[in-house]
Amino acid sequence: MTDVTGVPVTSADVLHTLFRSDQGGHEQVVLCQDRASGLKAVIAIHSTALGPALGGTRFYPYATEEAAVADALNLARGMSYKNAMAGLEHGGGKAVIIGDPELVKSEELLLAYGRCVASLGGRYVTACDVGTYVADMDVVARENPWTTGRSPESGGAGDSSVLTSFGVFQGMRAAAEHLWGDPSLRGRTVGVAGVGKVGHHLVEHLLGDGAEVVVTDVREESVRRVTDRFPRVRVVADTGALIRVEGLDVYAPCALGGALDDATVPVLTAKVVCGAANNQLAHPGVEKDLADRGILYAPDYVVNAGGVIQVADELHGFDFDRCKAKAAGIFDTTLQIFARAKEDGIPPAAAADRIAEQRMAEARRR
Repeated sequence: MTDVTGVPVTSADVLHTLFRSDQGGHEQVVLCQDRASGLKAVIAIHSTALGPALGGTRFYPYATEEAAVADALNLARGMSYKNAMAGLEHGGGKAVIIGDPELVKSEELLLAYGRCVASLGGRYVTACDVGTYVADMDVVARENPWTTGRSPESGGAGDSSVLTSFGVFQGMRAAAEHLWGDPSLRGRTVGVAGVGKVGHHLVEHLLGDGAEVVVTDVREESVRRVTDRFPRVRVVADTGALIRVEGLDVYAPCALGGALDDATVPVLTAKVVCGAANNQLAHPGVEKDLADRGILYAPDYVVNAGGVIQVADELHGFDFDRCKAKAAGIFDTTLQIFARAKEDGIPPAAAADRIAEQRMAEARRR
């Protein structure tokens, strides 16, 4: 497998990753290399059954090419499910750029990446992700018309954290409705792990709804921003302390993935898990462990879809009110998942997967 100039950029290990049985089903994987800028990137297209693949660009210092390919494949598949459940006319794709963005990111590299995406002719629409920002997408868009997550000055919607947090809040309201018969969080105690952009906005929604909020973050400045603005918010030392807070009703992981694992679930005091972080379940089986403990899990890729709803709308001329109305639908979608889970006797994560797979299968038959 080669890049556009014919230079080999893969290995037996990478090929093994591409064709592993548990990574199957992807329509296309493109390995990109530009020696002049130092670009090494992977673009994975999982499905275009519902429309052009849409997903962000992650810029990360992967230890190996194999690790980068594996991450791109996992993330692309997740975007197929997320976009299907968000009701978008988009399939799932993801790109990863290999390298430390603090050290190797440059205008030349981003332009080269834009040319690589453009070579796919619109099968993949890119956006921001970990390590890439609105300003980066403005650069990429100079070479690639299929770029979202741009600044308002460049015809984009800008920061997507506002609608991401709004969608998570709607998912949380749905969980409260399902479990307690009332969508309000008033009087409930909610623990938010990670109060960066999305978590900060989520705290605002929760306080406005009358909830009691407890937060933690590894970055002191993020905690300080929240407490300076909302003095009534309680702070605990770390996530380990947060998940053990007495009287905790809802746990909202809004930082890194893998927040729910074999160590966390047995000591979690909350009755609901609903947060913005991607890939919250550390491994298969955690969703059953949560259900066995009577903890209601709102699938992450469903409730955090406000951001992808926003960037998808850029392709049609961004309208915030239209996007917010669509993101509000996360409430009904989450309730639908809980109802399907109860009906089928399965955890909500499995129910969400079934619904998404059904929508993609129906689209393929059309």
